[in-house]
Amino acid sequence: MSILAQLITSFIATGAFGIIFNAPKNSLIKCGLIGMGGWIIYYLIEDYSGNAVMATWSAAIFIGVVSHILAKYYKTPVIIFSVAGIIPLVPGGLAYDAMRNFVEKDYNQALGNAANVLMLSGAIAFGLIFSEVLNQSIRKIIRQRMKLRG
Repeated sequence: MSILAQLITSFIATGAFGIIFNAPKNSLIKCGLIGMGGWIIYYLIEDYSGNAVMATWSAAIFIGVVSHILAKYYKTPVIIFSVAGIIPLVPGGLAYDAMRNFVEKDYNQALGNAANVLMLSGAIAFGLIFSEVLNQSIRKIIRQRMKLRG
């Protein structure tokens, strides 16, 4: 699939989940752009390196950092941007395949898929946590510098 198609579909998917999550109307385009940016980072890193976990982690960090910036700028909760933005990275299809393989008693394939789902989900969680720690560290440094000046 071309990069343009990846951009369009990830924007639409993220915006649609913003609607489902009752995000404010004025934030839907921003949510779509965050999800689109995160997906393109994932797509390019995964295509270049072949490592879906690293690509997911990198995209989740991007989504978390941009979500914090926009939340502060627009005075909205971070979760509005981060939840909608992370949707394209969620390994739902792979989780479905894992459960289907369990039901079909193909346990080797099921365990492999389940392990991948766990690693990708963990990469999302660690990426968002890392971006939160990064955001708090930067704010602390800024506050300390402001105290020294004032």
